[in-house]
Amino acid sequence: MSIPPARNRLALASGLALAVIAGASHGAEPKKPSSYAPVIEEDFETVFKRMSADKPKVMQKQKALLEERYDLADKPADGVTMTRGKPVQAGIRVKLPKGTTWDELAKMSPDQIREKKLFPAGFLPLPHPNHAEGGMVFPHFQIDEINKQQQRDLTRFDLDFDLPDHFLPEFPAPIFLTTRPDLGDVSQGKLVTLSNYYELFNGILNPKQIEGLRLLVTPFMQQQFNATADRRSEKPSFGVACFDCHANGHTNAATHLVGDIRPQELRHRIDTPSLRGVNIQRLFGSQRALKTVEDFTEFEQRAAYFDGDPVIATKKGVNILERGSQVHFMGEFQALLDFPPAPKLDIEGKLDPSKATEQEMRGQELFFGKAACAGCHVPPYYTDNLMHNLKTERFFEPQTINGRLAKADGPIKTFPLRGIKDSPPYLHDDRLLTLDDTVEFFNLVLQRGLSESEKADLVAFLRTL
Repeated sequence: MSIPPARNRLALASGLALAVIAGASHGAEPKKPSSYAPVIEEDFETVFKRMSADKPKVMQKQKALLEERYDLADKPADGVTMTRGKPVQAGIRVKLPKGTTWDELAKMSPDQIREKKLFPAGFLPLPHPNHAEGGMVFPHFQIDEINKQQQRDLTRFDLDFDLPDHFLPEFPAPIFLTTRPDLGDVSQGKLVTLSNYYELFNGILNPKQIEGLRLLVTPFMQQQFNATADRRSEKPSFGVACFDCHANGHTNAATHLVGDIRPQELRHRIDTPSLRGVNIQRLFGSQRALKTVEDFTEFEQRAAYFDGDPVIATKKGVNILERGSQVHFMGEFQALLDFPPAPKLDIEGKLDPSKATEQEMRGQELFFGKAACAGCHVPPYYTDNLMHNLKTERFFEPQTINGRLAKADGPIKTFPLRGIKDSPPYLHDDRLLTLDDTVEFFNLVLQRGLSESEKADLVAFLRTL
């Protein structure tokens, strides 16, 4: 076989390249899914201009989805606030399908609801603001305060956080320590950062704990916030800190996609869980495969910061923590974070009848009785430290929602309910905006058959925890 001349070889190569391009543009077989992050071939300026221009359209699409699913109005509950005074939102915000009522739905079987397509859209998985892109997204109040204190910008040029502020935890959240309950809120109303952690905690923590806190407020490179060209900040970034999401050891509801599911369309949006009460928890990580807070801390830095891809982490600047000291110190501080006070509860975690209202007492009776919530949420912290599969896919056909394939959630962790009114929105992916939504969701999915008054009583009890 003879070898063609150089110019013929060049023509042959060019023809093959054109054929590949033509095939891609004429419905050729799509690229197979990969476990690894894609290699970015565009230069930064091209990506920045394109995604910045697309941002209004991306956010409008997500806004339209939220408005279709929910009543997003600011409707605070009378006389009910979070620990530092932010109003708690009231009412069921998930919109019903036209022509139905909650009572009618509750009387149907999962098969009937699925066949008639009556499962409320707000009970389906909630997609990331841009699910195909994913990554960490921060509420504007967190961005503003970090910028003010440190001139470190957590703004993304491609998308913004999507949920209204009144459905989010109060900011900055109070901090309570298991070791110093006599001090009450030790945050002094400030967001704890690298700029002020020492003045706030020197003399309260031991040397290991204060070093652990320093590491928790120190920014490290992350998938979207780093110094390479493959980033989603306009300027090269110093990265993010653990407490940029777990603000003041609690949560600001910053969102992300889980790192341990592929392909992209099946990755769950994840709500940042509170770190309060970490000392009583036994399962960590988005799939709860990690058994200690130290495992979780190390995993976050090595993998979760980079969408679960250690290959791209090496490129962008992974921070390898020393397990015997740094990880241990960070875990030791996290274990000090306590739940907020619950003045109506006794030492066993149940209501003191001399302090509770009649409605709250009725709600507690339902919680341990007809509603059977205590089967998973065991006092005094209201968790069983287990995983449970709600199998919500019984109620709907698989469908794609703004890039998220709603198919099956799989098992999810039983989160502690202590301090629950301080931690909206609810469920693992933020799909439930209020405690009223949450009660309605579980009443339908678990088929408890609660009346309207019973559901209201149950919400009243949850607000006391």
